[in-house]
Amino acid sequence: MVTAAVLPIKTFARAKHRLSEAVDVPDRRALAEAMVGDVLDALPEVPGLDRVIAVTAEPRAAAAAREAGAEVVHDPDEAGQSAAALIGIDAALAAGCERVLLVPGDCPALDPGEVGGLLARQGRAGVVIVPDRHGAGTNALLLAPPGVIEPSFGPGSFARHAARAHAAGTVVRVAEVRSLGLDVDTPDDLQALREALAGRPGAAPRTRELLARMPAVAGAGRA
Repeated sequence: MVTAAVLPIKTFARAKHRLSEAVDVPDRRALAEAMVGDVLDALPEVPGLDRVIAVTAEPRAAAAAREAGAEVVHDPDEAGQSAAALIGIDAALAAGCERVLLVPGDCPALDPGEVGGLLARQGRAGVVIVPDRHGAGTNALLLAPPGVIEPSFGPGSFARHAARAHAAGTVVRVAEVRSLGLDVDTPDDLQALREALAGRPGAAPRTRELLARMPAVAGAGRA
């Protein structure tokens, strides 16, 4: 089954605003760029993945994607992750892809073996939802065929994607993929990523190097 990963990437200056109280602007931009770079490096190593499509208006992300061998599709409006994902889905369909994996650019701990296992175990499911570590959001979405449902990311997206899959009459499955659950939106997420990378030497080198230079976020991890 011909499979594309679709990677929506925000302009770095607009990324990670939810970290603004804990991380300054230069570090937020650098963090966004480092995480995207690590994801772009990891995706070509995923077994069963045939192509990577980056959807972005960020010139530095576009350059990094091309260097990593990805196809780049311009995002003219930056109307959000769901809109960018749809642009990528259209590109995948035009290229003859039979399924797409929608992945975020802020999961730098992405493990190619784990993601390859997700693709291999899809079975009859038309929609496979990978929840975030809190269980309410969606960190990855596997769709076969690519247009089986329209993605709707953001708060509460797990329930929306499940409802859309049921309404479409397709089989839906939930898959826990630990390395895809580590997206970074809040200071607590950043601390969780630090802890995860401490146990995986060599993973996410760009993000790891940046985190080593950044001060620990005060209060992260506290209830």
